Amino acid sequence: MLKDITLGQYFPGNTPVHRLDPRTKILLVILFIAALFTAKSYFSYGAVIVFLALSVAISKIHVKALFKGLKPLFIIILITGILNVLYTKGETVLLSFWVITITLEGIRTAVFMILRIMLLVSGTFLMTYTTSPIALTDGLERLLNPLKKIRVPVHELSMMMSIALRFIPTLIEETDKIMSAQKARGADFETGGLVKRAKALLPILVPLFVGAFRRADELATAMESRCYHGDKGRTRMKVLRMTGSDAFALILGVLLLAGVIVLAVFGL
Repeated sequence: MLKDITLGQYFPGNTPVHRLDPRTKILLVILFIAALFTAKSYFSYGAVIVFLALSVAISKIHVKALFKGLKPLFIIILITGILNVLYTKGETVLLSFWVITITLEGIRTAVFMILRIMLLVSGTFLMTYTTSPIALTDGLERLLNPLKKIRVPVHELSMMMSIALRFIPTLIEETDKIMSAQKARGADFETGGLVKRAKALLPILVPLFVGAFRRADELATAMESRCYHGDKGRTRMKVLRMTGSDAFALILGVLLLAGVIVLAVFGL
């Protein structure tokens, strides 16, 4: 299960999606999320799915990578669907037994909620798959630059986000190693009740937190030894520049959101 968590991973490539400016990809994700939460019908969700499918095809990211990232959320998606089926009231009753009432509207809402979660996660993961953490940090910092006028530590916030994304795969790999070592010593993480399983996690959490704090201290020492002082006087090896491809991609994102809004207004 731990190996299925792919958040923060970056798959290098030279596709048009990889070459897009990170600011463009961040804005596209925002437009995509806005369209996703505006969608109210099958046509709207169909347009969002087509947009994401084309993006995945152009990026040449394997579909299995996206589904692999959804595996850890399977229980959450399943519970969300069941709750929406059972607790959404409607006029078209399909099944009524004791306190359980299943309606056509409930099933429709459950399908939309499941699609929303899956598309939201897949779209966000696609951005991290095709954008390096450093580029993502620079893009976010450039987008939030106006906030510096009100003394918001934009550079520090962007750096923290980048470091967090970068170390997610590292911590997952370290957790897997600790679990394998504990299993080799006879530890059992899969049997027993909830309380027993929670207690069995203690031998994992302690060395994991110790290792995380050690890595944080080593990273701070490394940054200080390289004379890191925030964004003061800092230059960049790769200067961000938007091209015609970025403008075209943003236009497509705006058209997607506008189309979904129009469909929602006319009830289609």
